[in-house]
Amino acid sequence: MKTNATRALELLGIRHRLAHYEIGDEHLAAHEVAARVGLPAEQVWKTLVARGDRTGVCLAVVPGDAELDPKALARLSGDRKVELVALAEVQPLTGYVRGGVTALAGKKRYPVYADERLLGLPEVSVSAGVRGTQLVLAPADYVRATGAVLGPIARR
Repeated sequence: MKTNATRALELLGIRHRLAHYEIGDEHLAAHEVAARVGLPAEQVWKTLVARGDRTGVCLAVVPGDAELDPKALARLSGDRKVELVALAEVQPLTGYVRGGVTALAGKKRYPVYADERLLGLPEVSVSAGVRGTQLVLAPADYVRATGAVLGPIARR
């Protein structure tokens, strides 16, 4: 299955593989997705949609076994305050549904901030833009494809 995210990686010549998992009506937490694709939770990263008081909408990418530190994201993005957007805003802003949000090939290009632990991993898994499919790729390639700015934005 090709998604806009996989097409974006192909255009950049970035090697990746797809990992599929069964989905139902329920929302799966990152650690549940990790178990279904056979990776540790620290290698399955979630993409959150946030809004800064100065810079507006951005995407925050954090490990599945951690949570976003909004104050740290605010410091990194140059905002005084950052909050996650309401779930009802996610699809209109990104073109993706909850559980399928990715920083690749969205409806609009937003600044991407990823936790600095990303580069310490052999490979990472991120949503392919649809629920039930993950992209697995090298962290450096993910940073190159998304233009992510790295910093300490997650806490365990």
